[in-house]
Amino acid sequence: MNVLFMAHSGLRYLVLLTGLIASLYFVLGAVSRQPLNRVGRNFGMAFAGLLDLQVVLGFSMVAMGRYYPALIGHIAMMVSAAVLVHVLLIVNRRKPSPGHLLPLLGAAVALVLIAGGILAIGRSLLGSTAMG
Repeated sequence: MNVLFMAHSGLRYLVLLTGLIASLYFVLGAVSRQPLNRVGRNFGMAFAGLLDLQVVLGFSMVAMGRYYPALIGHIAMMVSAAVLVHVLLIVNRRKPSPGHLLPLLGAAVALVLIAGGILAIGRSLLGSTAMG
């Protein structure tokens, strides 16, 4: 269980970093008014995939008994972030001319939800607190 917790806790940095990099890429693409290319799709998929892994690890910990009431808000925000990213990436991909705006909106709002979810359980975005 401790290994699972450490993986879940450590993966947040990779999720945040990937989300920031993807957001910056989408901002640059939107400003330059270029169509979304393979690199942009890959950034979106990497962010969504890492976020999915994070959600699976989190639900695994809850299933193994690591639960306390503050997790309700944490879980709601994290699942909302993952769903939002997937929905906006899918909608964008199905457009006749996929752009950068929907992926940017998905990544940016997801990062805000992720930050809120981390803070909801008393953790710090860039380091741990006394709670762990």
